[in-house]
Amino acid sequence: MTDIKQLSKWNRDLSRAIAALGGDNFFPTLVAAVGGQVAIDYPQVWLYHRDLPPRVLYHEIPRHAIASQIDRYLDGPYREDPFYQTSMQQPRSKVYRLSRVVMGNLEDSNYYRSYYAGTGTADEAVFLSKLRGGSVINLSMMRLPLRGAFSDQEYEMLYLLAEPVSELIKTHSEHDGFAVRHLIQPGIDHQIDLAFRTFGKSLLSPREKDVLELMLRGYGTDVSAQRLAIAVETVRRHRKSIYRKLDVSSQTDLFSLFLNAMSCLGAAAGSDPLSVYMSPR
Repeated sequence: MTDIKQLSKWNRDLSRAIAALGGDNFFPTLVAAVGGQVAIDYPQVWLYHRDLPPRVLYHEIPRHAIASQIDRYLDGPYREDPFYQTSMQQPRSKVYRLSRVVMGNLEDSNYYRSYYAGTGTADEAVFLSKLRGGSVINLSMMRLPLRGAFSDQEYEMLYLLAEPVSELIKTHSEHDGFAVRHLIQPGIDHQIDLAFRTFGKSLLSPREKDVLELMLRGYGTDVSAQRLAIAVETVRRHRKSIYRKLDVSSQTDLFSLFLNAMSCLGAAAGSDPLSVYMSPR
């Protein structure tokens, strides 16, 4: 494809993404625009907030890979994700490549051993958009071994696309519908802490509630066992019971339920917001 044809395609695809701002079709349209310039695998859009579990806003991951790509990530390793850490530390750039962030030390990290090695990923880059209030949205772009790592030319293209992609994501986040559904307003840290301590307590045993709070705070099975001074298998047994009692089947479902129940914190008045959220209206 000649340069003029590639530029024409990008302008056309970007126009479609602009037209989709504020709507449900924005992220798939934006991902398609980026994919029209650089081949990417398993695109994912994540919302990061310093005090809450990450939320996946959109992804194109096949069903068979969701457990390894998303559920396992939410089970604690996200705290060690170099991209998550960069996002929470006043990032300056709007695009990052994995090799630059980890400085060649990825395979020596606990993050690689506990999570990343199991994703089957050959390379990764992210577009990053800082939102008002401290939240960050990342558009993650992976490459599987079949395609190989991004070439230097492809990385140059990603850097050229970073500015409009980042600004579009930020503009999308400022539409009322998106903000109401997804963004936690700044200055309510005490309410977030209250939600961690009260969510699910009307349905769970005290020990299950302890395990659940650590899950919501992003701690994996091993760390939870250490903090509670119980066996790892005991933590796993409690987790299975929590899933059953809350009628969820994955970390993604659990975090979504938690974030949705936060809307009932005021009505709960210090009690379990989940009981209010699940009550007939």
